[in-house]
Amino acid sequence: MAATPDFDASGGTWSFATAREPAEFPAVEVEGVPGVEHAGGAGRTLCGIRGRYLKFFLHDFQPQALASCRKCRALAEGAPSRPCGQERLHDLLLQEAEDGPLRTDLLAALRRGVRIAIWITGPAKVLIRFHSRIDRMTEEAGPATEALAAAKTSITLARVEDTDRQYLVVLPPDGRARIARGVVTGSPAA
Repeated sequence: MAATPDFDASGGTWSFATAREPAEFPAVEVEGVPGVEHAGGAGRTLCGIRGRYLKFFLHDFQPQALASCRKCRALAEGAPSRPCGQERLHDLLLQEAEDGPLRTDLLAALRRGVRIAIWITGPAKVLIRFHSRIDRMTEEAGPATEALAAAKTSITLARVEDTDRQYLVVLPPDGRARIARGVVTGSPAA
């Protein structure tokens, strides 16, 4: 049920408001005080310990973990939620993509909660080869291919899969977003 675009996990109508995500904070530990994880903030923990005494972990702070700082737990749980991926991509396309039928269709799909299969930034050559699926795009593939080819070092790609269509969004670091569309081969992965 959660993967059905028009409904949220509780069976209600999907919307940006119902799909908001909890705030995330990096997990940190205070040097010399092992065993207690804190939520990292802007140069300090949420509970106020300064940055120079912190060791960052490669995972997010888990407020409900037994080893979490009680004060950080309360502050993290009380932090405002953040927009879901669909809303963030929607807002980015409003600013960065030229108006046109593909943009209009993709914006509508994002408002319905369509699945974002991948949204990644990395080395252009690797992303083009393994993640773009540009060969499956049938509409506006030329401009998207040109934007991919022009990327020298890093690029951002988003691949969005609807029930019968897939979209490729190319976000070059120094240019306008390009959108291409193709037919989904098989059903989107869950």
